Amino acid sequence: METGTQEAVASPSAALDGGPASLTFHGAAGTVTGSRFMVMTERSRVLVDAGLFQGAAVWRRHNWDPPFVDPALVDAVALTHAHLDHSGYLPVLARYGFRGRIICSDGTARLAAIVLRDAAHLQEEEAEHARSRGYSKHEDPRPLFDTADAEAAIALLHPVEMGTRHPVTSEVAVTLRPAGHILGSAFAELEVDGTRVLFSGDLGRPGHELLNPPPAPHPCDVAVVESTYGDEPHPGDSRDELAAVVKRTVARGGSCLLPAFAVDRTPVVVRTLARLRAEHRIPDVPVYVDSPMALRAWEVYREALAAHDPQLREDLRHDDLDWGRWVVEVTDREGSERLNDPPHPCVIVSASGMATGGRVLHHLRGMLPHPRHSVVLTGFQVPGTRGQALAEGARHLKIHGYYVPVRAEVVSLRGFSAHADADQVEAWLGHLPAPQVAYVVHGEPAAATALAERLEDHLGWNAVVPRYGERVRLS
Repeated sequence: METGTQEAVASPSAALDGGPASLTFHGAAGTVTGSRFMVMTERSRVLVDAGLFQGAAVWRRHNWDPPFVDPALVDAVALTHAHLDHSGYLPVLARYGFRGRIICSDGTARLAAIVLRDAAHLQEEEAEHARSRGYSKHEDPRPLFDTADAEAAIALLHPVEMGTRHPVTSEVAVTLRPAGHILGSAFAELEVDGTRVLFSGDLGRPGHELLNPPPAPHPCDVAVVESTYGDEPHPGDSRDELAAVVKRTVARGGSCLLPAFAVDRTPVVVRTLARLRAEHRIPDVPVYVDSPMALRAWEVYREALAAHDPQLREDLRHDDLDWGRWVVEVTDREGSERLNDPPHPCVIVSASGMATGGRVLHHLRGMLPHPRHSVVLTGFQVPGTRGQALAEGARHLKIHGYYVPVRAEVVSLRGFSAHADADQVEAWLGHLPAPQVAYVVHGEPAAATALAERLEDHLGWNAVVPRYGERVRLS
């Protein structure tokens, strides 16, 4: 939820200027969020991803800018996966006239419906909370989009089969292939008026708890590749660190709060806790999963397993995915509120993973002031989020208009990331002959620059870090 007001859409003439095929970076350039890549030809407009900016206000404000193109002129959106920084702008496009197909995998369609409905509900709820509590600087705080906008976007989701070429217009065709990041995630191969363009989306890593790694991409003329971890390798297995923090927290009578992304990260963390408990490496305390969205998303994973989805790891075939009697699924508001001050040592897994909204904010407000508790960060923390502030040692955190002292232990575990690191991205791209150019996106400036330099030094590629709003020719 933001507190501005959306203006009118961009003028149609700005979108229909003709000319050779081009690519414009309307997001995920200069920052890690807001993926929006506009592919344009003389007669076609295809957007690859339509994500929200998250983190620092300087980027979040762009969510409220007039749409960068008249949405009614966009032929289609190719959606790589359901995370909000790739899908969360779809309801805004729908509000302002987009009626084209949103081409995605079946898994993405099912998860995106959950994610967008939840995002609309949270924004409506937070706007009302800000209005009733009086901590907004605007007299009438409003959500960026509401439930009606989300439903309009969901109605446009058009699932297609992975690995099959799908013509979008007479000039553009899309092929989606599994990316191994979350269920349904894909990298997109576009044919644009004779030019082959690869969009990595968010690339998964080998050894994911639930998913198979991405296959090798096909040769391309232009590559657009993510760089979330472009300047660092992942650490090793984080299970030992997780076991240690749970043990010492319970020993001092406290509870562990794990902010976790609802889609994919929550089941990965819970399955890890289950193994640690079975191995007697953590105390026998209950684990609460306090995220209705995570529970709904997990049902999509269960159904995909039952259908033998090839994206899921083979070793899951012999696992009924039962979280067991020791996992408590919290669905009601009253049960969630009781966990703001846990009555006994426990582990709480709650969304959102970067503490940008959701039930985890109430838990943080209740638990951060107490040294007996611990907060365990399990994923990438975008600059400008509460999660990043905690990771960097903040002594106070602003939540719902109040400053909360940080006295709980804070631990960052990087080993749970679902993104490929720099070594893994390079290895995946190393299957390709050198394209004409690679554009390095979806990373903070240092990470994007480091990956571009690595691709030039190690693979001999022409690698460029594009600017926000920059337009380049494809032919």
